[in-house]
Amino acid sequence: MGFTSIIMAAGMGTRMKSKMPKVIHKVCGKELCRWVIDVSRDAGADKICTIVGHKADMVKEMLGDICEFALQAEQKGTGHAVMQAIDVIKSAKNEIVILNGDIPLVTAESIKNAVEYHRACGNQATVITAVMDDATGYGRIVRGADGGVKKIVEHKDANEEEKKINEINSGMYVFDSGELVYALSKLTPNNAQGEYYITDTLEILLEAGKKIGGYAISDNDEIRGINDRVQLDEAEQIMQKRINEMHMRNGVTIHNPESVFIEDGVEIGSDTEICQNVIVKSGTKIGSDCIIGSGSVLDGAVIHDRVDVLSSVIIQSEVGSGTHVGPFAYIRPNCKVGEDVKVGDFVEIKNSEIDDGTKISHLTYIGDSDVGKRVNFGCGTVTCNYDGKKKYRTTIGDDCFVGCNTNFVSPINVGDGAYIAAGSTITEDIPANSLSVARSRQVNKEDWKDKRK
Repeated sequence: MGFTSIIMAAGMGTRMKSKMPKVIHKVCGKELCRWVIDVSRDAGADKICTIVGHKADMVKEMLGDICEFALQAEQKGTGHAVMQAIDVIKSAKNEIVILNGDIPLVTAESIKNAVEYHRACGNQATVITAVMDDATGYGRIVRGADGGVKKIVEHKDANEEEKKINEINSGMYVFDSGELVYALSKLTPNNAQGEYYITDTLEILLEAGKKIGGYAISDNDEIRGINDRVQLDEAEQIMQKRINEMHMRNGVTIHNPESVFIEDGVEIGSDTEICQNVIVKSGTKIGSDCIIGSGSVLDGAVIHDRVDVLSSVIIQSEVGSGTHVGPFAYIRPNCKVGEDVKVGDFVEIKNSEIDDGTKISHLTYIGDSDVGKRVNFGCGTVTCNYDGKKKYRTTIGDDCFVGCNTNFVSPINVGDGAYIAAGSTITEDIPANSLSVARSRQVNKEDWKDKRK
């Protein structure tokens, strides 16, 4: 049996000092509130409702259809935020888990364990807590003789004995849906700010004789909220370590992991090595037995087995097995590079297909091209694909030899087995098995230097 997750993501996040809502800032390539939505689903949520407010349209556009939404047009406190999802809460046939949209480090395991604890103890509400070495500034959990939660006392209101308590409120809760509906109906803004606080629902339930429990999570990092860019960086460092450790435990060697940045949603096969100072962004898939060399950036790339990438950039492109890329190569979006290909130093490829066994060793630009098998490109080859208004394709057949400093003025079709002399500018199609020479005849003018003087 699942549960319903209510995620509060309506706040402005003024300390971020950003044009964007706080909850769509990213940690390891994923928005803060998306982390919370994903772990809710992984924990067993069968319905998720996100409370939006500040720049609601921007948040809704980013999240799309992965959850339901409720609008908090005016921010009047946490209790008021939850009230906006009252229809979702009333229709729920299971527990309500209330989470904040700025806690990306919370895990599915902790949420699942809190729900199971809530059920096992027969609680009507459960506060997710943490035990801190220094609880200064946090609301304290005051437990009764039976171990249940008696009250939550804010730090400023706590007496000396209560300040010694080191168990604090994380701001996350599990409620029986019917009890939450009742408590919200009794909630009032009895404070100087005129706001409705979700913590007040616990007092309402206690006065009604309900059982309130407290579930302490094991890792305090999970309750870290993000309020500014410093905390965003701190969370990202923790998440980066988690992600890297997950890949290492799955058989990936990562050299100097503190310097390696791997975003969420990356797949890496066993016995692949990731060297220091590498960035691997979301959507990338790396096969087995690969080496991703220092300084490389992979963004949405699909890298098959036994590929070496040395200090190169590959964006939204596919590289076949046994291929070598780099150093200092740049494979731009929408490329498909075949098996056992060499893409050497200072080679740029864009919107092109390169078939198996082709060698593009150095200082070459291949754009908007379809290249066959076992083609050899000499140094300095350029496909001239743009005439100032429109781009055109170059097609080169199998087993061709392209001499150094060749320019293909697209559109061009080169037949199988053609040879092109070095220094040629090709403006017409080349038949199969032909030799094409497209350069002026050399003229030597003897004694020219002396005459010039």
